[in-house]
Amino acid sequence: MLQRDGRATQLELAKAVGLSQPAVAERIRKLEERGVITGYAARVDAAMLGLDITAFIGVGIEHPKFFERFTKTVRGLPEVLECHRVAGEDSYFLKVKARNTRALDRLLVEVLRTIPGVTRTHTTIVLTSVKEETWILPDGSAEGDRP
Repeated sequence: MLQRDGRATQLELAKAVGLSQPAVAERIRKLEERGVITGYAARVDAAMLGLDITAFIGVGIEHPKFFERFTKTVRGLPEVLECHRVAGEDSYFLKVKARNTRALDRLLVEVLRTIPGVTRTHTTIVLTSVKEETWILPDGSAEGDRP
């Protein structure tokens, strides 16, 4: 429930799951302490903020000795929403948001390709997002369309 509505009150949660409000508060506190709940955030429509381009960028890194520098640099880039070290042809896979193709080009050419160790990038621009979810079910699955 908190994943669907982070603004739900403890009382609303308690009624929905059949527990007392103090019991819900305690469970939430324990989930936060264990790191299961990592934070709370509002989901924002990026296009309403003028960020019209969503892209996925595969990045090749020459050698693992460059990984730390790459990840440190990427963490400081506001355009990068996600960064994953992956197996396969790419070393990293990024999800980015940009105002337009000019801004995306600048990110690629002037920023990412200048990071030491980066050997190549390949970019896929999103035309339409069919599904974007942020919640995971208690059984560990990530099917956001189930209640």
